[in-house]
Amino acid sequence: MGLAKRIIPCLDVKDGQTVKGVNFVDLRSAGDPVELGKAYSLAGADELVFLDITASFEGRKTFTEMVGRVARQINIPFTVGGGINELADVERLLMAGADKVSMNSAAILNPTIIEDTARRFGSQVCVVAIDARMEPDGWHCYLKGGRQRTERQLFEWAHEAQERGAGEILFTSMDHDGVKEGYANEALATLADRLSIPIIASGGAGTMQHFRDAFTVGHADAALAASVFHFGQISIAQLKQYLRDEGVCVRTNIA
Repeated sequence: MGLAKRIIPCLDVKDGQTVKGVNFVDLRSAGDPVELGKAYSLAGADELVFLDITASFEGRKTFTEMVGRVARQINIPFTVGGGINELADVERLLMAGADKVSMNSAAILNPTIIEDTARRFGSQVCVVAIDARMEPDGWHCYLKGGRQRTERQLFEWAHEAQERGAGEILFTSMDHDGVKEGYANEALATLADRLSIPIIASGGAGTMQHFRDAFTVGHADAALAASVFHFGQISIAQLKQYLRDEGVCVRTNIA
């Protein structure tokens, strides 16, 4: 059945609180990130992603102290992103307890940071996050938490990131984010077909079937979600049992 598919809750953090919106706007509070991280670790999540969603826009560093507090409460792989601009930022977050770092704006603006991170810490540490929106001339990548459009195209940028040493691609469809109508499975399948590194699906989870489709139609290696977990619409245990019943290989729950 191949490698087990991963279920990854995502903590989008702003001003010390977990938040969630629709299409990257209209944010509402979803609780304390430390408590949520601990709960997801106990519930059988495969990994946890922590994104300081306004760090790049506000020109500051990710809240390192909070990263440390989350890391001390969990026993699953932990990816942190937001405000990473140089190797010192990567080292600081790894020292605080992160297992991987996710870079988006910095990677597009200075692609050599991917190579430098992979060379210094290993490709497995380097996750390149891509926020993209489908437009008349194709999928365009965005910077600074979806605020700034670029001329970079999703598929060519993802391939370049892989060639520069990225260990994974975290692809968020801005059009699908928070809408809960399913992931961008056609784009995911294209990424999976063109790349040899794992693809994490993000943006659009509303039902357990959407996770199944991300794996079976979109060929994603992992599926990331936020609000359906934060607000209790889907439990990780039930989701994993459903996926197993549907023939999708997932890891056994911890609890």
